[in-house]
Amino acid sequence: MVNIPFTILFAVSMLAFAFSVYKKVALIRQGRPTERTDRGGLRTAAMLINAVFQKSVIRGSFGFNHALLFWSFLVLLVANGEFIVNGVFPRVSLDRLPEAFHHWLLLAFDIVSVLVLIAVVAAILRKLFHPLYKESRTAEAFIILGVIGALMLAYMGIVAFQVMIGWVPWQYAPFSALFSVVYAGRTTPVEVHQLAVFFWWAHAVLLLGFINFLPYSKHMHILTAIPNVYFKLLDKPAVPQRENFEEVTNLGAESFKDLTWKDLLDSLTCTECGRCQVNCPATLTGKPLNPRTLIHKIKENMNENEAALVGEGEHQISKDAVWSCVTCGACMEVCPVFIEHAPKIVKMRRNMVQMNSDFPEELLNLFENMEQRSNPWGIAPSERTKVFTSIKAQDFNPEETEYLFFVGCAGAFDSRSKQISLAVAMLMDEAKVTWGTLGKDELCCGDSVRRLGNEYLFEQMALKNVEMFKARGVKKIVTQCPHCFTTLKNDYKQYGLEIEVIHHTELLDTLVRDGKLKVNDNHKKTVITYHDSCYLGRHNGIYEQPRNIIKAITGKEPVEMERSKDTAFCCGAGGGRMWMEENLGTRINVNRAQQAIDTNAGTLCTACPYCMTMMSDGMKDLNTKSIYVKDIAEVLAESVLL
Repeated sequence: MVNIPFTILFAVSMLAFAFSVYKKVALIRQGRPTERTDRGGLRTAAMLINAVFQKSVIRGSFGFNHALLFWSFLVLLVANGEFIVNGVFPRVSLDRLPEAFHHWLLLAFDIVSVLVLIAVVAAILRKLFHPLYKESRTAEAFIILGVIGALMLAYMGIVAFQVMIGWVPWQYAPFSALFSVVYAGRTTPVEVHQLAVFFWWAHAVLLLGFINFLPYSKHMHILTAIPNVYFKLLDKPAVPQRENFEEVTNLGAESFKDLTWKDLLDSLTCTECGRCQVNCPATLTGKPLNPRTLIHKIKENMNENEAALVGEGEHQISKDAVWSCVTCGACMEVCPVFIEHAPKIVKMRRNMVQMNSDFPEELLNLFENMEQRSNPWGIAPSERTKVFTSIKAQDFNPEETEYLFFVGCAGAFDSRSKQISLAVAMLMDEAKVTWGTLGKDELCCGDSVRRLGNEYLFEQMALKNVEMFKARGVKKIVTQCPHCFTTLKNDYKQYGLEIEVIHHTELLDTLVRDGKLKVNDNHKKTVITYHDSCYLGRHNGIYEQPRNIIKAITGKEPVEMERSKDTAFCCGAGGGRMWMEENLGTRINVNRAQQAIDTNAGTLCTACPYCMTMMSDGMKDLNTKSIYVKDIAEVLAESVLL
């Protein structure tokens, strides 16, 4: 026998739900293609660890409460599945299972229902009194939590009735049995039955209504989070996609259709938890960029089928927001569902720069200098040879030198960074490491122009470098700049370069551990704090090597700043921001410099020439002389060579 009223309601609800999902899938399919199905085993493992076992969720603030809701949701899928099947076919239910197993299953449902109620109350209290960000107090959020709580109460009301009439032993539904007090005021069997019917239909309407609400709310992530984690970026860093200049007529992302299908899936998966925005240096210093809002705007733009992503409209992203990003990756590091924010911004910049010549005025000089002299300042290439005037430096020769020392633009032209280049070179000499340079033939790696959106110029620079490396027989590169490091190591793979690239902290750590560099006691009393470069740390996972060197120098661990390692605060120079004015909000480097001062350390160590510049300027802005800013190589040189 079939329950016709419920069957009709269920069928209509499922048709409506299927149509809603179909429309969302159709939108996603409008995105550009991207390969996200490789290494299926690794993807499955990542999905199980982060989506099913909730690793990426738990590591964040209040994460366990959400994980509890998710795991409870999985258990209650069985209970709600039975509810629906039994609703259509009343004679089909879980009581056909072996009695003992059925009873223990009922007990699990009962316990989980109470846990969900506790988690819902905790979530409501948190949003009311201690939200991660104040905008999270939305009517939708409270309605959803209320519906989830009401679903649990309705379910317990149904089970309480079953306990009263003897269908379910009370000891296998102890919490629902307590709920039977609501039936106490009913004096006749008819009234009791009417209340039970009310709970049943309340649960049915709430359940089917909740399912149909999902595609139109931020809780769409209930459907999309698991596939989004499966299709996540497997390799760090998030290297910008290469353009096919011969086939693509519209470079970068002008409309949502120019983003990839994974980008669009990201926009539907955002949980609006706010972890990205409370870790974004641009947001925290009053810039117009908010990574959570960025993803939300892309979703709105897609839903409204807007023509342009960037603009001043309600469903558009402002130009100032696009240019505020420092591509530090903090947002991506903390996102529980692995949304990729920065690559989307680079695509928007690419369209603005390449298709419309729409970029901040100060970048024109940078682009011209890069194109004509292959360095940001437009200095003559012959000046690159003058950095090592005080020591003997030879041209790279694969038969005589192990490493090509890729000095980088800052290391060759910036007066402060030249001292770092010299320290690295002298330490390699001390350890009997053979190295050489390209001298005046060295070209910029192109990191800044790529992150700023000038992809065509970057491609020309990359192709020249790859051709030169191959012609010179380069097999190993060491560089002091994390931006050169990540570009040569990761971006250049798109152009067929597969060679060993290491950062100077990696090499120096190895040389110290192998005893090739003997550390004295010059800095044993020095208290050091270390600033993690975003492109060295989050982008490439190099956290311990710099700290190992500091520990070898001082005999103790560095004093960590408020934000360190994978949650480190950017210096403000990444994403090409090194060459741009910072006129909005407060200065990122000043914020970070204050965090270093707050440690009461005597020396701030960096491992990046950009970070060196930004931290030094930050200290000057704060008018402090209580802390020295030095590269790790310089401090190590003082402990080895003096």
